[in-house]
Amino acid sequence: MKRIFPEPFLVRGFAVAVSALAFAFMPAMGGAAADTPKGAASGASSEGANSQLQSCESSFGTLAVHEDQAAPWWREYYSRYPSLGSTTPVLRMMIQQSNCFVVVERGQAMSNIMQERALEQSGELRQGSSFGKGQMVSADYTMNPSIQFSAKGTSGLGGAIGGLFGSVAGAIAGSVKSNEAATTLLLIDNRSGVQISASVGSAKNFDFALFGGAFGGGAGGGAGAFTNTPEGKVLTAAFADSYNQMVNSLRNYKAQSVKGGLGKGGNLKIGD
Repeated sequence: MKRIFPEPFLVRGFAVAVSALAFAFMPAMGGAAADTPKGAASGASSEGANSQLQSCESSFGTLAVHEDQAAPWWREYYSRYPSLGSTTPVLRMMIQQSNCFVVVERGQAMSNIMQERALEQSGELRQGSSFGKGQMVSADYTMNPSIQFSAKGTSGLGGAIGGLFGSVAGAIAGSVKSNEAATTLLLIDNRSGVQISASVGSAKNFDFALFGGAFGGGAGGGAGAFTNTPEGKVLTAAFADSYNQMVNSLRNYKAQSVKGGLGKGGNLKIGD
């Protein structure tokens, strides 16, 4: 027997479905719902930072971020999401917001820094410009980011939501697909070359498109606003998860030791 629901029930069903799904469209960072990194940083101050981002009262040291664009992960990332560009700017903002490291420039802007010093040495700058030697800050550490995988449309929610809220909600949720990303951050001590820390993070969110606007104009009036959540939000949330885990680990940091000293041949001896 075909069930016939009154129009108000369909409208309520749609509204409940949208309310139930809205939480899922935000990236899930490390298993907890969260916005992606956002806001601004200036010195040790920050504005509008994600409340889930770890923060430090004092910094561990100075840090340069190096994104290896010759690595396989970068080529795969750029082939999938060419519009997203470098991961470095959002990482640097996030790191400064946390106050756990002081970020130093070692990227493309370094050429401009050196250009100013060259102008100083040539005598073209005004007296008192103070671009003399011995002012640049060394980077104690280098952070290397990478993306392990990012997949679009890996699973749906139609069956679960449809079972809870009926056919209208099921039809809406049937077009929901998850986007997932996993990221790694490596922290290297620049003086010794020793890896200090490594962390892996992940994030997931959901896209949904309403079957060619089938619900447009009526009960589904504003649903198009939920369509096509940017992959960039998933990736930056995954990096935030990686960074949070790294900071938590560094708070309990204990240096590794080798009997006889680091780099002195090690203790795994070979036979004759």
